[in-house]
Amino acid sequence: QVQLVQSGGGAVQPGGSLRLSCGASERTARTNAMAWFRQTGGKEREFVSGIAWDDDKTLTTDSVKGRFFTPVNYAINTIYLEMNRLKPEDTAVYYCAARPGKVVVQDGEYEYWGQGTLVTVSS
Repeated sequence: QVQLVQSGGGAVQPGGSLRLSCGASERTARTNAMAWFRQTGGKEREFVSGIAWDDDKTLTTDSVKGRFFTPVNYAINTIYLEMNRLKPEDTAVYYCAARPGKVVVQDGEYEYWGQGTLVTVSS
């Protein structure tokens, strides 16, 4: 069974940067697409950014485009969320997820999930 293990997170000041990591136990057709979601206030998880291993194409939500990036390390089946110029509204629990096929924005379409990590942006 696929496992996703996250690391990173913490508290930062507005304008600061933070890097999250998500390592997959294996890379198969079941984990071709990997993505980051975030959740605040008990609401549904919101898509942030994702990448497909097979074509290296990315999809990023407009609210973080130009600030957040999703580099990958194929050798260790790991994706990262590089967050820059952080804002208080970026505060959330961040989750990584994986699914077959392409990156999509619907959280219900992902089969595997990391444990989540809290990012707090405040003065």
